[in-house]
Parts: sequence; C-alpha cells; structure tokens
Amino acid sequence: MSRPYKVVDVFTREPLRGNPVAVVLQADGLDTDAMQRIAHWTNLSETTFVLLPTQPGADYRLRIFTPRGELPFAGHPTLGSAHAVLTAGLATPREGALVQECGAGLIDLRWERDGHASHVTLRMPSAILTSLPESDVDELEKILGAKVDRAVAPAIANVGVGWVVAQLPSAQALRTLNPDYSRLAQFERRLGLTGVSLYGAHPCGGAADIEVRSFTPSSGVAEDPVCGSGNGSIAAFRFVRGLLSSEGADYVASQGRCVGRDGRVFVRVTREGQVHIGGECTTGIDGKLSC
Repeated sequence: MSRPYKVVDVFTREPLRGNPVAVVLQADGLDTDAMQRIAHWTNLSETTFVLLPTQPGADYRLRIFTPRGELPFAGHPTLGSAHAVLTAGLATPREGALVQECGAGLIDLRWERDGHASHVTLRMPSAILTSLPESDVDELEKILGAKVDRAVAPAIANVGVGWVVAQLPSAQALRTLNPDYSRLAQFERRLGLTGVSLYGAHPCGGAADIEVRSFTPSSGVAEDPVCGSGNGSIAAFRFVRGLLSSEGADYVASQGRCVGRDGRVFVRVTREGQVHIGGECTTGIDGKLSC
C-alpha cells in the first residue's frame, strides 16, 4: 500500500539548510512495529505518522519516532508535520490556528503561508526544571571536554521530553565542543533523558542572539541539526534562571553550523513564562511511500 509522504525542511526557507523530518500522511492502519521500521529506514532524527485524532478539538494525531524509539513530543517534527498536513490539504486552520494531538497531549500551533514556505509556531508544553546534581555536572564537563557556566546552574528541563540544559561561555566556545558520544549516550540513558542542549551567546548586533547545539546519541543521532524541544527547554531555563526579562522576551537562536546547516529558531517567552517556538518550513520531497 502506498501513502502520501513528505520530507519537510524545518527552521529554514532555503532547502537543505534546516532539519528534515519525514512525514507519513494518512498513516492509520500502520502498527507500532511498522512505524519503527520506517523510522529506522529513513534514518532521520525523527519520522512522524499522521493519524486521525482521538481527542475533541484536535485536527490530527501525531506519533513521533527516532531511529530507535518513540517520543511523546518533539519540536521540529511538530512544526514540519503541521506544514505537511496543511500543504496536503488534510486540515484547515481556523484563523491560522491548529491543534495537534500527541503523546504529550494537545499542542496549539499557528500557521502562516508565504509562497512555497510557511512559518509555523507551537506553544511548548510547560517545562519542569530540576537541578542537576554537582556530580552529574562534573561528569558532563568530562564528556564535553569543556567547562560549563556553573554560575547559571545546569538543570534538567522536561517539556514532555527531558533535556540537560547548560550555558557555555560563548557561541564560539560552544562550536569548538567535540563530545565523547559513547559516554554521552550512557549519561543520557542513566538519567532517562532525550539528550543535552547547550547554548552560548553571540556578540551583540548579530543575526542571532544565541547559538544552540543539541546532542542525542542515545536516540541514534549524535547531534540534532536544529532542535525545537531543545530550544524550548533552553528558553524555559533562561527565563527561570532570570536571564530573560520578567516581562517576556523575543529572540532568535541559530543552530546547525557544526553539522553543515544554518537553522533559525524564533523564540517568544511570555511574562508568565510560556514558551513559543517558531520557524520557517519548506517541502523538500513530496511523493508516495510503499508501506
């Protein structure tokens, strides 16, 4: 049986510069094993499957898989899948609004069309921050081969998936990292986390405010090119740590240069601490998948 299939480049309007997500549309009838086999075959950081919704108010249901397992929520797959659903005509936004059902619950999205690209924004699930023990910070620094900023205490941010979040002295310091991926995968598994998201500030006046890198070797992807949930976790972390205005903030994060990409993530944090993550999306592949 063939099903509509798209690969959407997320956090860019320039093809091949963002983070691709494979989207299998009209996926009802596929079981979990089949979905996992497809995700392993595409070998992208995430592959999603669009299904009929089961909750009132949802426009569609989404299941999200890495090459090794299923996630309850992820940022760039949510944005890219919304783009795929809407450009395929499988849902109609209500004044730009759309609701996705997934393992983390109902996710509110907004969609704006701009030629072949679109700008999609999601409201992140509320983050739960817990302190990272000093012994784990010590271990993280050994894995990274670099010091993190302990004055801004690293933490675990759970937004439906869990990330260790820490600040580096600068964007340049972040770019030079070369982690021990095998040891990092063990670290993630021991803590029951998706990965580690790190950031450092760019000099003032640049095209982006911070640089971000997200590592997920335990999921089969050493470094996620441009990560929505990682950026959302960092935004929540910065707000709770008092690094953003208590009145709210808007900023741009760049990500992906260390793996040959150049993504841009648009971040908004409200005065209540609610995080919104947005980015441009464009379709790279549009066809059929035999499955």
